[in-house]
Amino acid sequence: MTDNPSAESRARPVEIIFEVTEAIEGGYDARALGYSIYTQGEDWDDLKEMARDAVLCHFDQDGAPRVIRLHLVRKEAIAI
Repeated sequence: MTDNPSAESRARPVEIIFEVTEAIEGGYDARALGYSIYTQGEDWDDLKEMARDAVLCHFDQDGAPRVIRLHLVRKEAIAI
């Protein structure tokens, strides 16, 4: 660990995690945890491509994380 906090804040993240939900109108919505990154995709493959593009737009090429994780969250109510 370094004593320079500004160097730490510029450190390249190892991974970025997206919380993914099914969109009401179809497809998927994805929001990055801890970053102001939001994207959508018409299907799962499209979402992966859109997430990759959104991350590369948010970070410079050398600062982008090495791994993007997509966590699908299903919101469902069960009546008892």
